[in-house]
Amino acid sequence: MDSTGIHAALRGRFDTAVGELAPGPFEASIEVDASVIEAVCTFLRDEEGLEFANLSNLSGADYPELERIQAVYSLFSYKQRHSITLRVNADRAAPVIPTVEAVWPAANWLEREIFDLLGVEFSGHCDLRRILLPEDWVGYPLRKDYEEQPDYHGISTVRESLLTMKRD
Repeated sequence: MDSTGIHAALRGRFDTAVGELAPGPFEASIEVDASVIEAVCTFLRDEEGLEFANLSNLSGADYPELERIQAVYSLFSYKQRHSITLRVNADRAAPVIPTVEAVWPAANWLEREIFDLLGVEFSGHCDLRRILLPEDWVGYPLRKDYEEQPDYHGISTVRESLLTMKRD
């Protein structure tokens, strides 16, 4: 099934909670309301003809000028040999998106990474805590307005740019 058919199936089931189909450089994407993301993902996984058994990737992007953070779900169906990307927006001031770890267990660590680096809370997540940075780290390094602390527990975080360092 192509992206138009996948979009039609989602619109038929979830109506306006599913946005328009947007072309992309590699594959089309569909914006989905955060309130229905788990139901949409369950439908995409279980519906005959769709069968998206694989969450290939889950990443996040910061859009401060739009006051939102976006979670981007890349899905693939081995059985049907098709793919689609879902996009979910959250308010940048308090980003909350329901977890999809019950749909694809791999989402567990991917959601933790987005929580750690962008500050998105995945409601219902079984173990939402930092995965890459220490628990007492201040801020979210992938936010565009992030300012790194000059030190962490007395260890300097200031370093010379790799672009200006002299090579031996």
